[in-house]
Amino acid sequence: MNERDCSQTHSRPIIELTGITKTYGMGQAAVHALRGIDFRIEQGDFVAVMGPSGSGKSTCLNILGCLDSPTSGSYRFREVEISGLTRDQRALLRRYYLGFVFQGYNLLNRTSALENVELPMIYRGVPVGERRAHALEALKRVALSGWESHTPSELSGGQQQRVAIARAIATEPTVLFADEPTGNLDTACSREIMELLTSLNRDQGITIVMVTHEPDMAVYAKRTVHFVDGLVESDKENGKAA
Repeated sequence: MNERDCSQTHSRPIIELTGITKTYGMGQAAVHALRGIDFRIEQGDFVAVMGPSGSGKSTCLNILGCLDSPTSGSYRFREVEISGLTRDQRALLRRYYLGFVFQGYNLLNRTSALENVELPMIYRGVPVGERRAHALEALKRVALSGWESHTPSELSGGQQQRVAIARAIATEPTVLFADEPTGNLDTACSREIMELLTSLNRDQGITIVMVTHEPDMAVYAKRTVHFVDGLVESDKENGKAA
């Protein structure tokens, strides 16, 4: 697969997991984080993944984001079997198709908001003028125009998370993965971030997969998948079984 092969396939679902397992360790010390996960994610979906600590939700997110590999099972992204990709090809998939937002923001402390947003485009080799324009537009989309020169220490937690989201969307990802994006924020800031994610999903068509332990944040999603003991316990949309 080259850098743009995935874009040639437009069939749905965009993501399909079949029989995904993940085991850490061996023998009696083995930990079965995932025990056979099956579910689909459609283009334009907004999925909240919930479950108690140790349920496998973060492990699943890492596999979806190609940050980890399953022990067995099939993960297909736009009909491309991920297990058939080399390490470099998986890196290209992350770079060109996936965006990531984490609970801890992961911003570079001594660089400006604009420079933080530009960072992934540097890795892609985007020319200076083009990446600056994309970064400015991304900051505008998250309502941070005028804050481009501020460093993370000069921004509130909510603003830092907006910078992190701008960085994730500046490369126009197909899927945005958010791991507890409101975990470090107060209620008002959490709602602002969720409204921002909702607008990106609704208005920009970005597919979002979000891990959260907060039911009041999960309700912003179109669909909620509950994990328990490494299995999907329920998969519901708008309060109804999917």
